[in-house]
Amino acid sequence: MSGFLPISKQDMKDRGIEQLDFICITGDAYVDHPSFGMAIISRVIESEGFTVGVIAQPNYHSLQDFQKLGKPKYAFLVNSGNVDSMVTHYTVAKRRRHDDAYSPGGKGGYRPDRAVNVYCQKLREAFGEEQPIIIGGLEASLRRFAHYDYWDDAVRPTILLESKADLLVYGMGELQTKEIVHRLANGESIKELTDIRGTCYLTEPVNTPWGAKECPSFDQVVASKESYAKACKIQFLEQDQITGKTVIQRHGNWMLVQNPPMRSLNQKELDRVYALPYMRTYHPVYEPMGGVPAIQEVEFSIAHNRGCFGDCNFCAITLHQGRHVTCRSEKSVLAEAKKLTQLPNFKGYIHDVGGPTADFRKPSCQKQNEHGMCRGKKCLAPTPCKNLEVDHKEYLHMLRELRQLDGVKKVFIRSGIRYDYLIEDPDPTFMRELVEHHVSGQLKVAPEHCSNRVLDCMGKPHVEIYKKFMDRFYQTTKEVGKEQYLVPYLMSSHPGCTLKEAIELAEFLKKEHIRPEQVQDFYPTPGTISTCMFYTGYHPLTMEKVYVPKSSEEKAMQRALLQYFMPKNKPLVLKALRQAKRLDLIGTGPNCLVRPDGPSSNPPKQATKQTKGKRGTKWQKGKTTTKRKTGKRN
Repeated sequence: MSGFLPISKQDMKDRGIEQLDFICITGDAYVDHPSFGMAIISRVIESEGFTVGVIAQPNYHSLQDFQKLGKPKYAFLVNSGNVDSMVTHYTVAKRRRHDDAYSPGGKGGYRPDRAVNVYCQKLREAFGEEQPIIIGGLEASLRRFAHYDYWDDAVRPTILLESKADLLVYGMGELQTKEIVHRLANGESIKELTDIRGTCYLTEPVNTPWGAKECPSFDQVVASKESYAKACKIQFLEQDQITGKTVIQRHGNWMLVQNPPMRSLNQKELDRVYALPYMRTYHPVYEPMGGVPAIQEVEFSIAHNRGCFGDCNFCAITLHQGRHVTCRSEKSVLAEAKKLTQLPNFKGYIHDVGGPTADFRKPSCQKQNEHGMCRGKKCLAPTPCKNLEVDHKEYLHMLRELRQLDGVKKVFIRSGIRYDYLIEDPDPTFMRELVEHHVSGQLKVAPEHCSNRVLDCMGKPHVEIYKKFMDRFYQTTKEVGKEQYLVPYLMSSHPGCTLKEAIELAEFLKKEHIRPEQVQDFYPTPGTISTCMFYTGYHPLTMEKVYVPKSSEEKAMQRALLQYFMPKNKPLVLKALRQAKRLDLIGTGPNCLVRPDGPSSNPPKQATKQTKGKRGTKWQKGKTTTKRKTGKRN
């Protein structure tokens, strides 16, 4: 390993560097691990023969930290970190979070709100208007067009305009970055880099490229929600790496130009990215502060794929990684696993072999390799496409090889699987080996809801498919003689969900003996189809009107219904049932959710011994042991 990249002038001196070629600024602590976007980009630049420095979580109240490595020869590259800074800072109720897993000691406050904007503005103040600044990462990628901002409850312009950066890289960014750094080194101006796929820039309208698809302008989408929805549809449909066209959107005296998406890395390129000399941990400067908690989730995990053709409407992956699935070779994955076994803290357990969806190893069909993804259609929802190719053989072989490695006791799959994809596999071998070898007591899956009306708004498969999978999972678990459970992710208050559908979900949970400990309110993050529905009340792909629960009272009732069995939720559940005229669910009968007075029906027993229901819900001291982790949703 080559050691960490320079973070100080002393580091530069020790390496004999007078001036760095590029400087990366990030809102996360410096963790040199391939699960961190800035780590990948900085190592890719280094592998191309350039010197790179890192300024992590600079003090944004002064210019000192921004100037500590000097002025780069070519450009600054800026991101907010692995997560949008506003999501990092605020709950869905817009309450300030006090923790931050990507910061030293897990404490919040190390980065500003709208970090990309603040960092770029500080760089302009310190180095002037002529200094090239390139932005990327999730925060920049999902805010590249005029976008609804949940925290302001308003439409904001492209982040390029607010940050005053020169160029925006959207998507994963390796190929764009390689082209950018070499062209800058060859003497081209940042203003000349207007033809690179996977990038956006601002130009005067007279320079607008011919043949582009034009969205309604910023002024139009601010004035009209219907125009906003139409703009969202255009942006979404042009994100395919094969069929996507240049998209433009006027912002006053400027024209935003999004070049077509960059192609995905092929397997050889992806293998090369993951073979770069990462230190695989946080910089030792954070040790006295308690380290960086985010490393714990990924330290002994392996990402083997990218992209997701699951294409849920509330997920950012479609607009960032894309729907086209690519994967690393088995040789590359095994090589990384062997590195894990040599790490000092490795105890024999590989925590995950996954990605956006763990069991995807190839595109959903071969047609898309030549013709791109189907426009406006989904591969899995509401039912699987007739052209869907389901095959777990390659993934299964790789898992078997990992299990045989010296020093490996167990290989788990924790990043989530697509149950709707797995259940279509006519060969039961993968399901059986998944249950027998790769579930750590609990397997997380994301049905999200049971109402097909709501699931259609989510872009998820209908509930009948989940029921079929659930039955198969528990039957297989019984056959292999294990006690294992499904952890269903559930979402309240998604667009399309009225109290009627929320009650329908509560009834489903009671019938199936599912008692979730944690549930998630829909969080309208920038750039997604679901966020467009939330803001406009229209489904952008159909322009049909969609009901949107927005009041804090209704959202609280919907959330309480998912945990109707908790005594603290009884007042809200009673209110919701009465408002929906579902008095039949208030009482002591077997189908009732709550009693008219006294404690909730069927309260958990206050016992030290574990008991279980039909679907294996585990109880201990009156509380479920099933916990929900934050992260992407499949």
